[in-house]
Amino acid sequence: MAGGEGTRLRPMTANQPKPLLPVVNKPIMEHVLRLLKRHGFDETVVTVQFLASLVRTYFGDGDELGMHLSYATEETPLGTAGSVKNAEDALRDDSFVVISGDALTDIDLGQVVRAHKERGALVTVCLTRVPDPLEFGIVITDEEDRIERFLEKPTWGQVFSDTVNTGIYVMEPEVFKHVAAGEAVDWSGDVFPALLEMGAPVYGYVADGYWEDVGTHESYLKVQADVLNRQVEVEIDGFEVSPGVWFGEGADVDPDAIIKGPVCVGDYAKVEAGAELREFTVLGDNVVVKGGAFLHRAVVHDNAFVGPQANLRGCVIGKNTDVMRAARVEEGAVVGDECVVEEEAFLSSGVKVYPFKTIEAGAVVNTSVIWESRGSSSLFGPRGVSGLVNVEITPEYVVRLASAYATTLKKGSVVTTSRDASRAARAFKRAVIAALTSSAIDVVDLELVPLPVTRFETSRSAATGGVVLRTTPGDPQSIDIVFLDERGADLSQAARRKIERTFSRQEFRRAFPGEIAELSFPARLLDSYSQELFTAVDVRGVAEAGLKVVVDTAGGAAALVLPTLLGRLGVDVLTVNNRLDETSTTESLSEHLRDLERLGELVSSSRAAFGVRFDHVGERVALVDERGELVHDERALLVLLDLVAAERGRGARIALPVTTTRVAEQVTRFHGAEIAWTSTSPDDLSRSAAEPDVVFAGDGRGGFVIPEFSHAIDGVAAFARLLGLVARTQLTLSQIDARIPQAHVVRRSVPTPWAVKGTVMRRVVEAAGDRELDTTDGVRVVEPDGSWVLVLPDPAQAVTHLWAEAGDAASAARLLSAWAEIVEGPEKFESVEKGQP
Repeated sequence: MAGGEGTRLRPMTANQPKPLLPVVNKPIMEHVLRLLKRHGFDETVVTVQFLASLVRTYFGDGDELGMHLSYATEETPLGTAGSVKNAEDALRDDSFVVISGDALTDIDLGQVVRAHKERGALVTVCLTRVPDPLEFGIVITDEEDRIERFLEKPTWGQVFSDTVNTGIYVMEPEVFKHVAAGEAVDWSGDVFPALLEMGAPVYGYVADGYWEDVGTHESYLKVQADVLNRQVEVEIDGFEVSPGVWFGEGADVDPDAIIKGPVCVGDYAKVEAGAELREFTVLGDNVVVKGGAFLHRAVVHDNAFVGPQANLRGCVIGKNTDVMRAARVEEGAVVGDECVVEEEAFLSSGVKVYPFKTIEAGAVVNTSVIWESRGSSSLFGPRGVSGLVNVEITPEYVVRLASAYATTLKKGSVVTTSRDASRAARAFKRAVIAALTSSAIDVVDLELVPLPVTRFETSRSAATGGVVLRTTPGDPQSIDIVFLDERGADLSQAARRKIERTFSRQEFRRAFPGEIAELSFPARLLDSYSQELFTAVDVRGVAEAGLKVVVDTAGGAAALVLPTLLGRLGVDVLTVNNRLDETSTTESLSEHLRDLERLGELVSSSRAAFGVRFDHVGERVALVDERGELVHDERALLVLLDLVAAERGRGARIALPVTTTRVAEQVTRFHGAEIAWTSTSPDDLSRSAAEPDVVFAGDGRGGFVIPEFSHAIDGVAAFARLLGLVARTQLTLSQIDARIPQAHVVRRSVPTPWAVKGTVMRRVVEAAGDRELDTTDGVRVVEPDGSWVLVLPDPAQAVTHLWAEAGDAASAARLLSAWAEIVEGPEKFESVEKGQP
């Protein structure tokens, strides 16, 4: 299969297909074909689509490899299964192997075929274990290696194995009956799940051997090093003149050049005296390296020139590119084909230079990549895209980020924008608007409004999505850029990945002058929000109850909407901090607790029914009961859960994340309601809140969803709903809290390197033995007595989070400690005896 574009490898694949990328001076696909030949497969069909003529021209009919090659061309991309279906005429007579032309491997294909035949399988999927399974398809098999489930490109919350699909399959021709002709069809996403549902014999085979999907710049450099280290059994052309040092035919390496292997020098390359080639450097054919040049872990493609005193570290230099005197190219940089990097130019880490470009002498090219380095495996974190103002998040960074988002949308789409009261958010929102409108995206600017109002307006209008800028909670020096979908909810994982891919490639769409989009400002937005809220949320009995409440808007955006709403409700309200404060748009934990203590004093002294404090964007609330005591977020969730379940009764469903105490099940069961468990992702909670019969949702961190009004977290709507519930139940918050059993949930975060997260999750599953497992998000292990532990890798940081709950605090702590040891490493790993954590 050689039809992929390799978009993540651009600019290396800007003008050549991924299978032709050289690994130690041979195309990846040539290594694959030689593997097939070693195992007796000399008749091969090559499926081609992107730059197909280049693949045909290079390999021809396969005669030079002692093979017979034919080609099946896709006019349009047909997917992994559709492309093989396109070659059906050549494959219908016997069992056949499907293998990727752009992954490097030395797996024993003969063993895979033998296992396939012995089991009488329709399909055998070759599997391997990898430390980071995020970018691959996870496969779950039973004890007989029969496949039970496929999960394509999971999130960390879905990783409960490190066994992944290599894209190598052994198949019987009968499989074509299940693949539609002429359509885009995927093996793992479409065909295999259908076969599993039919009960077809689909097996997995866990292979030993080496396998690496060459899908990123990092993996491209890694496979070069692995080949030079002989970690993979492939042929290296040339002569091994000393251990780990290969010189190609006609290579001219001066005796006074410094060579520290493993190193590979291509045919007719020239390395002058005084040049230094360090470990894992690969020079292509006809490359010239002048004296004084230094190369370490650099991959230089054919016909390139490296000038004197040039310095190349951990980078890739394309074909026919000239790197002139004293130029410097840093780690992770990629220079495309036929470029010129002039004297003393500097390319910083991660810079990509596309083909046919010239970098002027002395230029410093970094596009703020160093400043924008996030120490994270992905662009998005738990609150969107976050970073230090004017350090990690700069105006030019925001323009590129918003341009990437705009590129994922259709021209003419509408996007809402809003901000909190901070000056940084105001400045960066202007950058967002400029980028969107210049990319042919119409912008409806809501200006400074509570985040729930932005979600409301986005969901009810014709908007395709939204962008909100806010100060990072607890860090006044940082800012969050939150992207919304058409429902006003946070973007899904798939949509985030789409933005990340576009951002990393820096291939942004621009509008023609006549396509520059419009900027508009809606009228009477807050009035519309208040009217809709008042109509949708049940506030019966509030005016008659004569409630008195204390409201603290924390100097945030909730101050803009609450006066109108409270006036309609007829509540006696004492307001605190009811003004916008652009200099204080967040607070530390100690400041937050101090302000809640003051709120409690006001509530108790004024004999109010309760107090509520909004966060600075009006999204989350903290509660204080009538005695002035703080109702912690976890208990506040149970209190509202109890009130809603009691009122809505049998048949009602309530959406909660899997980290919530199972006391919630006792509460809902008592009232005849039930719980719909969700992952910890905010967009998953929003999706569940939109399902039929779901009457309430909460995240346990002060965020509540009132589905009859909005499917997103909304602190203002939650406050209105609470007013109505308290007015009708005629109980105080402390009385409601007292009738709910105590929960004993403890939490810990364990440092976990990215490279071992998949292994850790497999270890957890193995340690669970025959206990009940819940994989809604991460892996939740349920003990026979009902106590449980949840292990969940963090999607943005090198840590794994654990939650544990038991009948008492001491038991919960012991359970947490036992499983933390399993997560921490093999040296502490031992099977946990069932019932004895």
